[in-house]
Amino acid sequence: MKRTAVSQPPLVVHIIYRLAVGGLENGLVNLINRMSPERYRHAIICLTDYTDFRFRISQPDVAIYALHKSAGKDIGLYYRLWKLLRTLRPDILHTRNLSGLEAQLPGFLAGVRYRIHSEHGREGANLDGNYTKHNLLRRAFSPLVHKYIALSSDLENWLRVKIKIPTGKLVQIINGVDIERFRPADKERALLPIPDFAPQDTIVIGTIGRMAVVKDQLTLVKSFIELLRRDPDASKKLRLVIVGEGVLRQEAIDLLEKAEASRFAWLPGSRDDVPEILRALDIFVLPSLNEGISNTILEAMATGLPVVATNVGGNSELIVDGVTGSLVPRSDFVAMADTLDEYLSNPDLVTRRGQAGRSKVMKDFTMEKMVLRYTDIYDDLRSVRE
Repeated sequence: MKRTAVSQPPLVVHIIYRLAVGGLENGLVNLINRMSPERYRHAIICLTDYTDFRFRISQPDVAIYALHKSAGKDIGLYYRLWKLLRTLRPDILHTRNLSGLEAQLPGFLAGVRYRIHSEHGREGANLDGNYTKHNLLRRAFSPLVHKYIALSSDLENWLRVKIKIPTGKLVQIINGVDIERFRPADKERALLPIPDFAPQDTIVIGTIGRMAVVKDQLTLVKSFIELLRRDPDASKKLRLVIVGEGVLRQEAIDLLEKAEASRFAWLPGSRDDVPEILRALDIFVLPSLNEGISNTILEAMATGLPVVATNVGGNSELIVDGVTGSLVPRSDFVAMADTLDEYLSNPDLVTRRGQAGRSKVMKDFTMEKMVLRYTDIYDDLRSVRE
């Protein structure tokens, strides 16, 4: 008897710079874990390498490859990528951000039929989207891309106006959040895993994320120091938590030590217990210079925390100013301190806006909605271009 080959679901190859702790990477892992393996298979190609963050992937048989890109121009990278794509023969190529965009050319030459590119946020040299060199590079590669996904209206508008991407190629998909994993504390605020640092009668202000220049945690540190300066008794009731690793960590520690405030702050570096840390906060702050759609804002809202964030990028699409949190100018530690002061003097405001944030996430930003949108994009692209 003749055996009939069992057809496999289409393969999506995702190309990113590096698989490590980060918002883009977290969103990718969530997408792979939640999408039905009967609909699509997945593989990840890292232009540089990957870390233990790969163990966050729970779906079986997700292959991960590292191309070990050299610093600067690495012409051989494109040959290695083309060769790997010819071996994998994916149905869909999905690149992300500027670092992955150039992979569209090897994908085209390798015969990948359906090609998608996502913009998660602008890079440090192009925070406002006006850096001509990078914009021209994006424009040059645009004919190779069949569909663009923007994670915020800000990014979608920028791609349409500045990069000249046709409206028909553009779609916006906002990240989703796991509302079971990120949930409010049962009764009282949870305790931090550091003894006697923040008892229940204190107020804990915190943030979580890479300590990179674009995340600007130094403005939060200055704001915290300003709050301590304003009120002689503030040191008895205020605590600061900054979770994350990066170039700004030591600068933040130095600022706190200079202000004699280091004993009121906890900067543990990277942590694997983010949901538990969020449940131990009272107010979440995101002081970034720019953002696409912030996973940490969504996670904080899902945890029932009011969010104070800079009014940049897609933050205003997540936070309803005066309802679920507050928006402040970027790099303005005094304005941030003023806003935090409002919450400190009004505990009911903390509770009310935190609850409103949780309700908004459950209505608009669930993981299920996000995964359905991506699945529809993959399906539509394949059906339209058949």
